[in-house]
Amino acid sequence: MNSLEKPADKRPRHLMDPSNPVRPVNDKALTHVQRWVLSVLAVFTIAHLCVGIVIAATMTDLRSGQIGLSIIAGLFGVAAVVVGQAIHRRDPRNAWLLLGLLPTVVGLILVLR
Repeated sequence: MNSLEKPADKRPRHLMDPSNPVRPVNDKALTHVQRWVLSVLAVFTIAHLCVGIVIAATMTDLRSGQIGLSIIAGLFGVAAVVVGQAIHRRDPRNAWLLLGLLPTVVGLILVLR
């Protein structure tokens, strides 16, 4: 370095330095977390819908409407399980589908007693 040249200023940390690129992010771990967050959000959103349908079934006076809404809640419960399994790229035909029928069972217990 020549005595007449001014030394290079040190860059602030928040700015990118082209001579020192940042190492790449581990995309596989990020995708794994994103998949879990998406599946939890989807399943719980559909589960809230199931709870609302079961509550609507308990407020209906017509017996056939109560049973029908309980069955619809179970169908949405099964859909929630299928969506959760599909997000994780797993075969949805497994024992977890029985958990999706839980809103139907709870709804029928509440309306038929």
